[in-house]
Amino acid sequence: MSEKITLTIDSQQVITEKGTKVVDAAKSAGIDISVFCYHPKLEPVGACRICLVEIGRTQRDRSTGELVLEADGTPQISFSGNLETACTVPVAEGMVIHTANEKVTKAREDILEFILTSHPLDCPVCDKGGECSLQEMTFEYGLGESRFPLDEKIHLGKHLPLGDLITLDQERCIQCGRCVRFQKEIAADPVLEFYHRGRKTDIVSYSNPPFDSYWSGNTTDLCPVGALTTRDFRFEARIWEMNASPSICSHCTVGCNITLNTRLDPKTGRSKIQRVMPRQNEWVNEIWICDKGRFAHNFTSSEERLTKPLARNPEGKLKPVTWQKAIKIASERLKSHPDGLVTLAGGRLANEDFYQLRTLTEGLSGKLILDSSLAGGDLTARVGLGQGSNIKDLGSGTAILVIACDLEEEAPLWWLRVRAAAERGATLIVANPRETKLEKSAEYILRYEYGEETQTVLDLLEKESEASRVFKEAENGIVLFGSEGMNFGSSQVLAQACANLLIKTNHVGKTNNGLMAVWPEVNTQGAWDMGFKPDENLPEALKGAETLIIAGADPVGDGIIPDLKGKFLLVQELFLTKTAAQADLVLPVLAVTEKSGTFTSGERRVQLFEMALPASGECLADHEIAAKLGQALGIEMIQGSAEQVLEEIIKHQPGYASLSLAALGEVPEQQPFVAKEALSYTGTVFRNTSGVGVQLPSAAENGKMPLEKFTLPRKSFDDGMLAVPVTHLYDQGIMVRTSEILGPRLIKNQLILNPIDAEKEGLSAGIRVEISLGERTYEAAVDIDQKVPVGVILIPRSMGIPLDGPENAVLKAVK
Repeated sequence: MSEKITLTIDSQQVITEKGTKVVDAAKSAGIDISVFCYHPKLEPVGACRICLVEIGRTQRDRSTGELVLEADGTPQISFSGNLETACTVPVAEGMVIHTANEKVTKAREDILEFILTSHPLDCPVCDKGGECSLQEMTFEYGLGESRFPLDEKIHLGKHLPLGDLITLDQERCIQCGRCVRFQKEIAADPVLEFYHRGRKTDIVSYSNPPFDSYWSGNTTDLCPVGALTTRDFRFEARIWEMNASPSICSHCTVGCNITLNTRLDPKTGRSKIQRVMPRQNEWVNEIWICDKGRFAHNFTSSEERLTKPLARNPEGKLKPVTWQKAIKIASERLKSHPDGLVTLAGGRLANEDFYQLRTLTEGLSGKLILDSSLAGGDLTARVGLGQGSNIKDLGSGTAILVIACDLEEEAPLWWLRVRAAAERGATLIVANPRETKLEKSAEYILRYEYGEETQTVLDLLEKESEASRVFKEAENGIVLFGSEGMNFGSSQVLAQACANLLIKTNHVGKTNNGLMAVWPEVNTQGAWDMGFKPDENLPEALKGAETLIIAGADPVGDGIIPDLKGKFLLVQELFLTKTAAQADLVLPVLAVTEKSGTFTSGERRVQLFEMALPASGECLADHEIAAKLGQALGIEMIQGSAEQVLEEIIKHQPGYASLSLAALGEVPEQQPFVAKEALSYTGTVFRNTSGVGVQLPSAAENGKMPLEKFTLPRKSFDDGMLAVPVTHLYDQGIMVRTSEILGPRLIKNQLILNPIDAEKEGLSAGIRVEISLGERTYEAAVDIDQKVPVGVILIPRSMGIPLDGPENAVLKAVK
């Protein structure tokens, strides 16, 4: 256990851990010490001096080491005469600290006066107004007038694009260095640096393209003034005009906690999202979000959104109909053709949606299919992370294996937190056929050829190697597996091998141990839990269905099947996708921002999200649509809110019995302390008042798990080029490409080759080529990357070339 010490701050006795910085000890006692450069998640530098305090220390006899006492028996306290920075000084037993006496107050006034000598009078137009630490401190501590002449102010550049997402106002910058240090220490993207000296010091980007990082938006939260702002929010709204709604990011499996700031758009008269901000959850995303989660929100307000039910008329055209008519069409079809129903759903639906769709489908004896090529949801339910797990707690004594996954591209916050665990001493093992960014933090790198993922895990289990020994002997062991270059069948075998490795090494059924699937969507785990599972022969399953209900999936657009003609097709969607365009009936659904519900993350943490915007047009939630259909068909279903459906899930769904609305809404004490009145301390981050969620128990916590036998898949690749599907963060999915600000960063329609292969084929970057995959042929541009293995073509997912797993390919330049 950590050692506790007692000190006095402003006449208040404070008990805290030894080694705590003075500023943090004060904050824990409700005493605010002003800071600019300090942040509790960054290493202290003591640069801005605004946190100066007066510190007295107990005196000891030099010869005996005993405390020197006053006449009344209390320890003698000696003040040095110089003020010290509270952000760099660790507390010590018996310290006496003054944070607001006359000496400290005068020093703070002088520092503020100096900072303001060249700060512009931008408060009326600055986007940081109302959230600016300098503004608040000036009101509280600043002098009414300055000794420095106004005409001596230095004027620097304004409205400068630091990148395509962030704008810099140089003259607002107070050189606190938070942005530079965040990019170095947390994001591991040291692309920002100070330039020039003295009063002309400013921030520059040394990357190409500028500010090339997935984490740039966090620097605008950390900036204590208005020097860094996001380009999509700049001059759009004032903070006091906006509402704040707690939500969950729906772009990957992490389930980051966010706050949606909304207000009425004067141009359209409708409420819209003005910005997406991080909401503290120290078990999930701490106080960070990636740039995809921050900027890819415009799909909600897109003009392309479906807003009315559409039915195909006798002329073959999709035309608007009433909900009453739409439900009648669907129910009559389902009554007259009760056999051969398949319901296909994507992983972006909420648990409540999946549950209601399952109830409807089972009531009609239909089949449930999940639109995903990654397997293992049954195994994560059995041997997933134990309750109470938190990657933030992992360090020395922990071994983490990441296999078949480019973690920053697939689950950015997990990449951030796993990397931080390695920095704290955890042993990181990265296994992948190609180099990924996470390898920079790995102690062991296991390179294999595509198709040898499972054998690599078996080698860790069966063969003696240093990485194998470390994993077996570790106190805690976690395995994260992804979908790099795999199809459903190969990922199922890989998942089982990973589970066996954890079971054999006794790393299941307890806190900070277990299996994590890097799912492709926010609620893939919830889909598995609610009974939806992938089908290894999805095209055949879709072809064989007489009636299809497709919710949140686009098998035609994804190239899984060319068309779905000749069957009754009902699609529940946000947009008129290629699949919806072939439907007999298209039903418009609410976006995640327009409804409430729960998601289950890849850590099996169930979390609530709330409605932030009113419904678009006549849209309904997927669970409401299912309930209306069930009612028309005489199937007993919950006809009510998402909360009522959740209560039904808790009653009847195995594994979810430990939940309750009250438990999901609980907010334990979190450190660092986040609050609006502490903006200078943590930056512009929203406090969590709506719950941190509940981590579901794994089956392994209730008893031993048996090892499961399996057969290694056979590699069926010929000699020659091998095309492999990979995931990129900025994909071409409809929920991303509708955000115009991300346009320059979206993955292009391209094939990525090693320079050796490009030279051998006579290809150069940018040239157009045809790629043949069996009988299928596609056209794309060439990109070259030396990290790609020789003989391999990387094909980014969601760019129009469907690829379930590795396939042999032939390239030919387009003339």
